[in-house]
Amino acid sequence: VNNVSVMRGAPAIEILALDGGPGLANVAASMRDGFSTAGGPGTGLGAISRLAALFDVHSAPGAGTGLLARLTPAAAPGRSPSPSSVVQASLVEYGAVCVPKPGEQRCGDAWTAAPRADGAAILVVDGLGHGEAAAEAAQAAVGLFRERAALAPAAMIAALHDGLRSTRGVAAAVAEIDVARQVVRFAGLGNISGTVVAAGTVGHMVSQNGIAGHQARRITEFTYPWSREALLVLHTDGLRADWAFDRYPGLAARHPGLVAGVLYRDWSRRRDDVAVVVARERPIGSAA
Repeated sequence: VNNVSVMRGAPAIEILALDGGPGLANVAASMRDGFSTAGGPGTGLGAISRLAALFDVHSAPGAGTGLLARLTPAAAPGRSPSPSSVVQASLVEYGAVCVPKPGEQRCGDAWTAAPRADGAAILVVDGLGHGEAAAEAAQAAVGLFRERAALAPAAMIAALHDGLRSTRGVAAAVAEIDVARQVVRFAGLGNISGTVVAAGTVGHMVSQNGIAGHQARRITEFTYPWSREALLVLHTDGLRADWAFDRYPGLAARHPGLVAGVLYRDWSRRRDDVAVVVARERPIGSAA
């Protein structure tokens, strides 16, 4: 799994481990040194949590286990953060899984994000088809987004449409989380799904028909309510659209990278490129 979280500052290695086993009966007990159900030393999870700058785990009986760990030089025992690794935390934290179709070397799906003073903007794209040409179109879209990251969602989709005419084209969506105004602005062309999950409700965003770079009859920006507890899920059609959190107690409260990993594990179609991006407001007091 190519698990990627947007980070600024010090380099890091991020590890996402997923299994479809019986799950951990007691996560808290499994974290204690010496606890083992298989006769081992029982130091694995505890050691990982102590070494990691970020550690999160989700497990439920019969629903498998997911583990996310981020390792940085500053997180090593006895190490102090270098000045270059101390950065101001953005208001939004993200996590993603972006994986090519089985048998392909390059992924035709892609994503990126840009922090804003009042939140963040996130791009998800799906290059038409798969393989090299799809990946080139997707990466061209990412490059255009980064060059014009201050544009509003509808203006960004229009810029992608104009700038990708020489490529195969992409399905594309931009979501802008505005923490100050507690809204999400969204614009999309093609089959990129956007969902806001909050307080047990699921709100689906509207993406219009079209292909950025080739066909766009109308580009419209929609606004949806947001809250501090909300979770934004964006994904390409490599992930089934009927995913739900019902079978995963507590998952929606976990780190976005872990949420993205569990959705990928259980709802990926396994016959196409797939990108799933999850974002939420960064908890007050948490590190970047």
